[in-house]
Amino acid sequence: MGYCQDDKLVNTICDLYEKISKLESLRPCEDVDTLFKQLVSTCIPPNPNIDVTKMCESIQEMRSNLIKLCGHAEGHLEHHFSSILTLFEDNPLHHLNVFPYYNNYLKLSKLEFDLLEQNLNGSVPKTVAFIGSGPLPLTSIVLASFHLKDSIFHNFDVDPSANSVAARLVSSDPDLSQRMFFHTVDVMDVTESLKDFDVVFLAALVGMDKQEKIKVIEHLEKHMSPGALLMLRSAHGPRAFLYPIVEPCDLQGFQVLSVYHPTDEVINSVVISRKLVGDVVNHDHMDQASELACNCSQIHAIMNKKKSIVEEFTGSIEEQLS
Repeated sequence: MGYCQDDKLVNTICDLYEKISKLESLRPCEDVDTLFKQLVSTCIPPNPNIDVTKMCESIQEMRSNLIKLCGHAEGHLEHHFSSILTLFEDNPLHHLNVFPYYNNYLKLSKLEFDLLEQNLNGSVPKTVAFIGSGPLPLTSIVLASFHLKDSIFHNFDVDPSANSVAARLVSSDPDLSQRMFFHTVDVMDVTESLKDFDVVFLAALVGMDKQEKIKVIEHLEKHMSPGALLMLRSAHGPRAFLYPIVEPCDLQGFQVLSVYHPTDEVINSVVISRKLVGDVVNHDHMDQASELACNCSQIHAIMNKKKSIVEEFTGSIEEQLS
């Protein structure tokens, strides 16, 4: 079949990549918004015929470049809306629904919280770290506001301007301003303090290629506290043209607990794992990871049963914000 398993789909993505790569700027504007909406709508439908890991080198290179462009565009988009939100005279967090993808974050955060709840054995995390929080730290805000109302959140980002606008965003909220902190630092320079967190979230675009992502995961494994949970975002099928893939076998030193691939407008897959106790990797756990990767459909079925609950939850939140 030439260079991949679905020529028509990848041709469309390649055409969009060519147009996006020629843009003078990735800041929000009509041309940028239109092209990225077309890209997302092309990649969202599940397609069992797509496995990006088996495509030829030229497509792999295009995908790598496209992920970086998506990351830069996402950063500009978040900066843009975070700056808009800070202009509201009352609490900016009461107006988060102006962000066009806020509903997706509500759904993704609810799914991630459900996975956390299933694997925390009834305990509530006291401290949560989010690596790569960005200028609009919606996951931390949603989790802290609606799910983990007593937890302390530490947000890490290498970009000082992102942290500045994010901190300003939550500063007027009487609750979150006391429970949410921002650190401008490269995660690879964070060591001992990683042991303080019960749960660590790793944003999808921290490590935009496989080698960078694995280096970050290895660093977290080295310094996280044994028994702590690591929540990763990945991608599956055509959505892997938008975000890097994390496979269970990449999580050396962790026990993979759940893998979930959404089939709705939530783009990111979710992988949750636990830092193993001791220095020796239990190979039984790696076998379990491979089994999880091969039996994701069973996990999908379990999680999709909760889909109506998630939609009911997001609907009620939207009513509160309207």
